[in-house]
Amino acid sequence: MPPPKHRADLTPAEIGARAHQASAQNTGDIGELIGKLDAARASPAPKRRHSGTTSATELRVGILLWPQFPLLSLAGLCDGLRHAADVGDQSRQIRCSWTILGVPGQSVQASCGVPVAVQDSLSSDGDYDYIAVIGGLLPAIPTVHPRYTAFLREAAAAGKPLIGICTGTFALAHAGLMAGRRACVHPYHVEDWKTAFPNQDYSTDCHYVFDGDRISCAGGISIVELTAELVRLHCGPDRAAKVIHQMTVNPAARPTHEARRHALGYGTADHDKLRQAIVLMEKNIGTPLEIAVIARLVDSSSRQLERVFLAETRTTPSEYYRNARLKYARWMLTSTELPIVTIAYECGFSDASHFIRHFQQLYGMPPGRMRNALHAGTVEA
Repeated sequence: MPPPKHRADLTPAEIGARAHQASAQNTGDIGELIGKLDAARASPAPKRRHSGTTSATELRVGILLWPQFPLLSLAGLCDGLRHAADVGDQSRQIRCSWTILGVPGQSVQASCGVPVAVQDSLSSDGDYDYIAVIGGLLPAIPTVHPRYTAFLREAAAAGKPLIGICTGTFALAHAGLMAGRRACVHPYHVEDWKTAFPNQDYSTDCHYVFDGDRISCAGGISIVELTAELVRLHCGPDRAAKVIHQMTVNPAARPTHEARRHALGYGTADHDKLRQAIVLMEKNIGTPLEIAVIARLVDSSSRQLERVFLAETRTTPSEYYRNARLKYARWMLTSTELPIVTIAYECGFSDASHFIRHFQQLYGMPPGRMRNALHAGTVEA
């Protein structure tokens, strides 16, 4: 059977019919998808804790709140971990856990006036995978209890990864813990960063930055993206996909799934499992699922799914998925002004060089030259 027709080969009537069909298929029972994601446990074995016992908790985060912190950053981090931690919409801290650290008996007031109580003391004995600092209004950065800064320095000396969220990166830098590291800074605070830390590198065109054992995030909705990535690294892509689906992440700069399907050309098929697999791929462009996870979600095996893809599309599932992501990247080159590195991350590539290499292999030229050629009209969009 020949490969399914793409949008450029369809009549207007066929496009409308397929759009209606796709909409009906993709707005089905989200509960069924979440249930399948909960059932798919393609993740690392539970980590061995320092105490010598095996814990089912794969991701543990200790959280430090600076005075006047943004409540959205705390909510995004905790709710993302909450959805990954348990099945359905329950909130048991099974696969992930999160704890507010600080001075016992105290609470920290958010910038909106809501107080949040400290749950545990600042102790180097805490078995956390990450220490996350959620900064507050800049004038309040120096007003934190001195024990906070001492604790962060102890954690850094012990090799514990530190996360700066919103102005939490400023707090880490003030403590001397961002030297030689690139920081993700919110555009609103760029001038503040340049004034306070004129010799320290920063970026504003991404959701977050990993630089060794320092991670920084601009805040806002970006914290959900970072949380999903931490979940993916520690708990597997099925948990990360659940975070994205449950929290309905759809920033204004990111097209809806329907717009994404327009960009990809409405690739559909008659084979039911193939169609389900393609929809999952299209829904998870930015946070790619492993093929083994997709196979389980469509009640198939990796080998069976590969045979179907080879018969119907003449490519393996991995090749089809990668080419779909590259096709979406090609569309983004003309429909947005995003930098190449941002497009790479939006299309699920771990770094720009990896993306550029695959893009050039598929289209015969690097993405920067392709963007210029598309704008100049020397190649077809």
